[in-house]
Amino acid sequence: GARMAIEALNARGVTIGGKKARFELVAEDDGGDPKQATNVAQKLVDGRVNGVVGHETSGTTIPASKIYHQAGIPQISPSSTSPKYTQQGFNTAFRVVANDVQLGQALGRYAVKDMGARRVAVIDDRTAYGQGLVMEFAKGLRQQGASIVAREFTHDKASDFSAILTKIRAQKPDLVFFGGMSAVAGPMLRQMKQLGMNVKMMGGDGICSDEIHKLSGGAMADGQVFCAEAGGVDAAGKAAMDKFRADYRKRFGIDVQINAPYAYDAVMTMAEAMVKAGSSAPAKYLPVLAKIDTKGVTGPIAFDARGDIRDGTITLYTFKGGRRTVLAVTK
Repeated sequence: GARMAIEALNARGVTIGGKKARFELVAEDDGGDPKQATNVAQKLVDGRVNGVVGHETSGTTIPASKIYHQAGIPQISPSSTSPKYTQQGFNTAFRVVANDVQLGQALGRYAVKDMGARRVAVIDDRTAYGQGLVMEFAKGLRQQGASIVAREFTHDKASDFSAILTKIRAQKPDLVFFGGMSAVAGPMLRQMKQLGMNVKMMGGDGICSDEIHKLSGGAMADGQVFCAEAGGVDAAGKAAMDKFRADYRKRFGIDVQINAPYAYDAVMTMAEAMVKAGSSAPAKYLPVLAKIDTKGVTGPIAFDARGDIRDGTITLYTFKGGRRTVLAVTK
């Protein structure tokens, strides 16, 4: 996504402060590791980059953000959803997707109002992402008057859940909410089936890929799993997103990766701020970026005082035949 944006900007020809600008993509890989993320951040700062689009996960974005802030370099994450990222008071930190507060509370509302859940069990994987998501989901749930009948935790490399699932089964919940990733949720679904737990599962973007069906060893029933992703376009934005999908397929020969349109929008938004400020110097274009109001392929882009996207959309899904099906796009 970021590469497509850079190519589009250079093909179009962009003038910043009266000079023709050429954009360059400096790609680094943090391997999803917080320590490596800080090394990468320092390397980018030392290399005097003008802006950063990243990181991918909240666990890497948060530690790296301190380094960018100290250097005064704007950072836009295309995919980090932890509220903590923008709660640190860094004026350099932005994101173009809804955060877990918005996501978790929307899921909590949907669980009660649309699915009729009253007795809910929650499990988190002890990561910043999983714990944050469960906390916000629980708030949304309580606002709707439902109760949490069991609260358990596992970890992000776990493969045996029989102890916690047996405890949960005794509480007879009508929904299990899991804050974590597909790699854990898949085997968990398999063990739920083995324990005769015919209960629905809900989660966030971490379990929102077709992978979960494979990882469950086919144990996942149609309409059993519900999930949500930050982002998604409503009917008004469909044409722009369809064009992006087609362009992406033509350029890379594969279907759009989930974060690609957000990375594309992050680069384009940064470039627009530079053009408006008449400078690519971080100190000059940062105040313009904070007040930007533009339209991306993922929808309108404007940030609140913390750097969170205003009115971020959320897409709710279920799975049929092992594939995701959209239920609704909400805010």
